[in-house]
Amino acid sequence: MADKDKPLSQWRSGDVRSINLRRKGSQRSRRKNKRLLGGTIRNGLVIAVLFLLDLTLGANCHAQPSTPDNYPNQTIKIITNVGVGGTYDILARALADELQKTLGKPVVVEPRPGGNFLLAGRACAEAAADGYTVCALTGETVVYSELLFKKVPFDSRKDFAPVSNLIFNTQLLVVSASLGVKSLDDLARVAKQRPLAYMSPGVVQRNYLEEFNRKHGTDIVSVPFKGGADAITSMLNGTTPVIFLGGANFVPYIADSTVVGLAVDGRQRSPLFPDVPTIYELGQTSTMPRNWFGLFVPAATPRPIIDRLYGAVAAIMTEPTFRQRNLIARGLEPIGDTPEQFARYIEEDRLDCARAVEEAGLKPQ
Repeated sequence: MADKDKPLSQWRSGDVRSINLRRKGSQRSRRKNKRLLGGTIRNGLVIAVLFLLDLTLGANCHAQPSTPDNYPNQTIKIITNVGVGGTYDILARALADELQKTLGKPVVVEPRPGGNFLLAGRACAEAAADGYTVCALTGETVVYSELLFKKVPFDSRKDFAPVSNLIFNTQLLVVSASLGVKSLDDLARVAKQRPLAYMSPGVVQRNYLEEFNRKHGTDIVSVPFKGGADAITSMLNGTTPVIFLGGANFVPYIADSTVVGLAVDGRQRSPLFPDVPTIYELGQTSTMPRNWFGLFVPAATPRPIIDRLYGAVAAIMTEPTFRQRNLIARGLEPIGDTPEQFARYIEEDRLDCARAVEEAGLKPQ
């Protein structure tokens, strides 16, 4: 029979003493366990507080506001509105490499092509205005979007702050050498004899060729392509013998006389094609909007950070090796103007592009 089941009258003094000892031992064990448990809880609370304090201090260290003194203190992202591998993408990556050296922090390029050039614009407008998102955009996003589309997910006047226009991309009007054409007059003569197909992705360049048709009574028909590479292939096989596209695409083909350059869209001849006249030399009277590629940041970005970015970019753009290798040799006209100069140019470009869109008879979709 267990002690706990015995009647009290049958308990002996030894049993009582044994029970008391066990009871005291149990009490001591409970007090010890309580002390241990209390210590464990206190230690756990201390550790938890220290952990949270460490997280808070760490977050504060990483969340320091960007100022001219500590900017940049993390990775900078350049959002572009063009696909991988093209002229502008190559330039953006070359610039990112040099900015990384100059600023001492990683600079990465994030292409956002598609959506009629609107995806990159929306990403830029929605980004934090802290200097860690820079946007490399073309006129299609900044200027033409408001002229061609009824609904645009940003307002380029209010959402973007100009940093610098990097370049003008000289556009070159070329024909296949198989046509036997050496000038615009020759082109008009051949095009009167038979229809010709042409490719140009730009509104301005298409306008120029449509005006050419009206002036000369020719029938040079626009043919759509997914990209310049496909169009050049079509030109080389004689299917699309006329193209108005970025001059850098044609350097090797002009060198081996596969194609013939007829005109460039700038007011000055291109160093790559010194023998090709400008459209103004050939009688163009109205201003033709040009293809440009510039840097922006979200509009609320502090001006000292914009100045820091512009200073770094301007130094890179004027460095002789970078300028020759990444700009001039690719048929790009270096600009590198100030934020104020770029802002003024964009307003002028808006007027010229609005006229071009009106002349083309295009309505917002």
